[in-house]
Amino acid sequence: MTELNNSILTWILLVPLAGAVLIAILPDRGKFSAWIALLTALLSFGFTLHLPAHFLPGQPGFQFEINRPWIENPAIFYHVGVDGLSLWMVVLTGLLAPVGVLASWNAIRERSKIFYSLFLVQQTAMFGVFLSLDLMVYYGFWELSLVPMAILIAMYGRKDGPRAAVKFFLFTFIPSAPLLVAILWLYARTGTFNFSELQPLIANGAFPAAPLFWTALAFLFAFAVKVPIFPLHGWLADTFSEAPVALAMVVAGKLGLYSMLRFHVGLFPVQTRAIAPLLIALTVIGILYGACLALVQRDFWRLVAFATVGHFSLTTLGIYGLTLTGRDGAVYQTLNQGVIEGALFVLLGVLETRYASSQIASYGGVAAKLPRTAAFFVITALAMIGLPMLNGFVGEFLILSSTFTGVSRGWAIAATFSVILGAAYMLWLVQRLFYGPESPMAADRPVVDLRFHELVVLAPLAVLMLVMGLAPSIWMPAIEKYTNQIQIKQAAAWPFVPVMSPAHEEAAR
Repeated sequence: MTELNNSILTWILLVPLAGAVLIAILPDRGKFSAWIALLTALLSFGFTLHLPAHFLPGQPGFQFEINRPWIENPAIFYHVGVDGLSLWMVVLTGLLAPVGVLASWNAIRERSKIFYSLFLVQQTAMFGVFLSLDLMVYYGFWELSLVPMAILIAMYGRKDGPRAAVKFFLFTFIPSAPLLVAILWLYARTGTFNFSELQPLIANGAFPAAPLFWTALAFLFAFAVKVPIFPLHGWLADTFSEAPVALAMVVAGKLGLYSMLRFHVGLFPVQTRAIAPLLIALTVIGILYGACLALVQRDFWRLVAFATVGHFSLTTLGIYGLTLTGRDGAVYQTLNQGVIEGALFVLLGVLETRYASSQIASYGGVAAKLPRTAAFFVITALAMIGLPMLNGFVGEFLILSSTFTGVSRGWAIAATFSVILGAAYMLWLVQRLFYGPESPMAADRPVVDLRFHELVVLAPLAVLMLVMGLAPSIWMPAIEKYTNQIQIKQAAAWPFVPVMSPAHEEAAR
């Protein structure tokens, strides 16, 4: 067991990469590539479950850590580890891998060898982002995550894949250039890319203030585009409209939000405090903007894209409200959205596969022919709205309550309108797709309800939505350990960082 603990993170990184190589060298016959991808994804997910089973919430610092020299000059180390922040992100990525493979089972009929190979490379890149503690290794995985996504959007886009792929690549690649410059500047001043070594150096004032501010801004810019934060969201709607379902469920939010918490808030506490008021304003605008645009969409992929802008803006509000409870809610809400959007994308993919349309007006009365699909869709929609007892409620409540008591009542009230607007567009979507008069398309086209492999995906996700809503204490100890450590470091670096009073903290929890 000790040997496995010492190597588990390497196995998590290598297994999907090995599966990708195996698929690439073997012949493409029938579902052969899909089966290899599924077995690889399940094995990878099994390895990720080892982490929470052996994670010690009371132990400080990173666990399962590996720190070995890789390149002598510049001094790049193979340095990986997990803490309360990255632990559940890795498990979520592992969970979504078999979900993505099964969601693509019947949707990908051509060039499946290329699709599943690049999909597994994408999994390796995402694991690498969450595990890396050497900034240069992190940057390599960060950039690697763009390549499979852009290629697969171009190859499998529904209408104009190449244009959407170029737009996605440029929007997400260009901000990475100043990020690389900022990382190299830190290395030039310190001689290290090690996150654990850079963190105290920056906190103790080892850098001049003005260059450090621009360095922090370069980090933030790259992450804000990836979330995306208003007004840097221009790539998201086209990407959701064109990307295969398996890729769409992993593209938005998680990498950017994690990177904000780890490498912006974690490395630059003073600069985070300075720019927090601007980010709070932008996130509240994004919350309302995304919800309002979702209300007027006629394509369900674009509706989900703008809903995502609103939801992840709410999560960003929790991060930059600089409160313990808000950050707990932000991390938990990132996990929630991964589960909810995974189910939502599978369900929308089912509808598009059955009816060959994403236009909401073409649907109506579909519940009569697809009752199981309708039932799962309603559960997912209610979780996305934030119905109590489902997982979406927990994160929203923690973020909004901490904003109200610890940041600004005005911003909190404005952000709370998103709950009303979110209920409006999701319930409207459910009504238009599944209920009301039966549309000609629904009446004329013979379809089958959820197949076995689709039920295998959706049933566990629906159960997980309920469990995460009723028993958040399963996930919270590790998350709270991380947020407490960050808050202590922030308070030491900037004595006026707002922290909620113990009474408010207890009431919010």
